[in-house]
Amino acid sequence: MPRLVLIRHGQSAWNLENRFTGWWDVDVTDKGAAEARAAGELMAAKGLDFDMTFTSLQTRAIKTLNLALEAMGRLWLPVEKDWRLNERHYGGLTGLDKAETAAKHGDEQVHIWRRSFDIPPPPLEAGSAYDLSQDRRYAGIAIPQTESLKDTIARVLPYWEQRIAPALKDGQRVLISAHGNSLRALVKHLSGISDDDITSLEIPTGQPIVYDLDADLNATDRYYLNER
Repeated sequence: MPRLVLIRHGQSAWNLENRFTGWWDVDVTDKGAAEARAAGELMAAKGLDFDMTFTSLQTRAIKTLNLALEAMGRLWLPVEKDWRLNERHYGGLTGLDKAETAAKHGDEQVHIWRRSFDIPPPPLEAGSAYDLSQDRRYAGIAIPQTESLKDTIARVLPYWEQRIAPALKDGQRVLISAHGNSLRALVKHLSGISDDDITSLEIPTGQPIVYDLDADLNATDRYYLNER
């Protein structure tokens, strides 16, 4: 039966600084790199192996994948990178300190922006320092100015159907290194989680999530690897 493993990138510099990150490209911290290596070591110790890997176009997810694969002795595995696995775009909140933003706009409003299913943050302002329109990796891509979780799901699931699901149905063992919200999109789809409940699902950094799937890619089991 197909097996899928999801891993959220290791701690990033802006996770540590408690800032909204989204599409902005920040690196993992030393702790985040250690989390990635530990994930690879755990997967190897548990006898997991892969045929195909997927990640976003963001450094923290790419580096997490590479460090985990290096720990497994699998750096040679094929990798497909795609913007549709990027983190949710936090729009005008990008780069802001979360505590300072709550003090300015109120805890309730920030909670809505962070955790509502379909209400996005304010859009990125024109001329923002976090404008990615000149970033070559996104050439030809309509970069969002902000995204809700619903918007994120709307780009992740077509990619799942077009690229990842066929690999699994072909019998390939798949590892995906991505982000909190792009992985929420996949978990919501695979586990049939409601719109209301998915917003409260926490996905910790650097902890592999294993999905056992049937031939139609219905989930028969989902668990954190360190709990088995």
